[in-house]
Amino acid sequence: MLAGLRDGGWITLERLRAYSVMLIFAYGLGIGGIYASMKNGLDYEGRPMGSDFAEVYAAGTFVNEGQPARPYDLPTHMQRQRDLFGEKTALFSWNYPPYFLAVAGLLAGLPYLVALALWQLGTLPAYLCATRAFLRGPDALLAALAFPAVFSNLGHGQTGFIAAGLIAGGLALLGRRPVVAGVLFALLAFKPQFGLLLPFALAAGGRWKTMASTAVTLALMTLATWIAWGPDVWTAFIASLPDSRLHGLEYSNTGFYKMQSLFAAVRMLGGPVTLAYALHGALLAAVTLCVVGVWRSGADMRLKAAALIMGALLATPYCFDYDMTIEGPAIACLVSYGLSRGFLPWEKSLLALAFAAPLLARPIAMTTALPFGFATLLILFVLAIRHAAADEILARPSSRRFAQA
Repeated sequence: MLAGLRDGGWITLERLRAYSVMLIFAYGLGIGGIYASMKNGLDYEGRPMGSDFAEVYAAGTFVNEGQPARPYDLPTHMQRQRDLFGEKTALFSWNYPPYFLAVAGLLAGLPYLVALALWQLGTLPAYLCATRAFLRGPDALLAALAFPAVFSNLGHGQTGFIAAGLIAGGLALLGRRPVVAGVLFALLAFKPQFGLLLPFALAAGGRWKTMASTAVTLALMTLATWIAWGPDVWTAFIASLPDSRLHGLEYSNTGFYKMQSLFAAVRMLGGPVTLAYALHGALLAAVTLCVVGVWRSGADMRLKAAALIMGALLATPYCFDYDMTIEGPAIACLVSYGLSRGFLPWEKSLLALAFAAPLLARPIAMTTALPFGFATLLILFVLAIRHAAADEILARPSSRRFAQA
């Protein structure tokens, strides 16, 4: 058994297809069951369908009323959700930068369920295209659809598809369309926590044109929000940040078991806030140094992309299980590299474990307080760094001569 796990022989193409089909079928049944139980647009627990999407829709109604700063006032935003979905509905805060308000306003101009369907089905192709850019073929597409984070993202009505599409799409276009890549990276500012490492990686790789494109696009986006809504919306956003940090991160009203970061792991295990910040800060420094090293090297672009994507997930303390959708393209990068250059011992089994992690992370954390999801993110990052280190050695002229001797 150990030998099979070590060489990954138990993972065959036929099993990959069969498991993917079974997972997609199970997701369809689950989503169908939720919609079958729907009453007045609420699910069996009394939450709006697509639960988290309710905050986007509620914020959009304020935008359409000419009050874009109102979502950042927590009591006002929660009352709007009660008005829209009932007094017993689950309530969500609005933590997105003002850039995302334009999208929220467009979606709020539609009936809620129509807006939800348009948001999810309209952004899913971005995730699939970004994954396919690194690993082609119908089987890869099937596995990308079966990735459990897809189901989590659909169930929550979250933003994982577009976030994955922007960061992975930008990386896929970096060599051929550096300016377009910069535009995509700038658009990721609607979830800025996942762009923390981008400037370090781009600078280390000498991608100055992309950096300039990112900066210009970001400046234009900021100017557009300023012209459209005035400075008050940015003042309100900045004023809301301390409350978001306190309740959304340090004491997590949503529950640390949903979060996949070292910070959340320390807090879930009973550690104080100061220790959580200290350990996460140390991890952030280590991850940044590793990503810079990989991007300065001559390693394969697939490894640079995987290291940056996984580093982006590890760098932020505010990462949820549905955000692991961003992990999909990184898994595709590592599988693509392994198929062409060879897999490390245990790597295939570890990749399978990481693939299943979004389905298992929350229940394991709830029952055992063990940060299973965070551990798998760290494992994938280490695999990318390990491959990149070996790839860099083989890329050196002296190493190539030695290998040919």
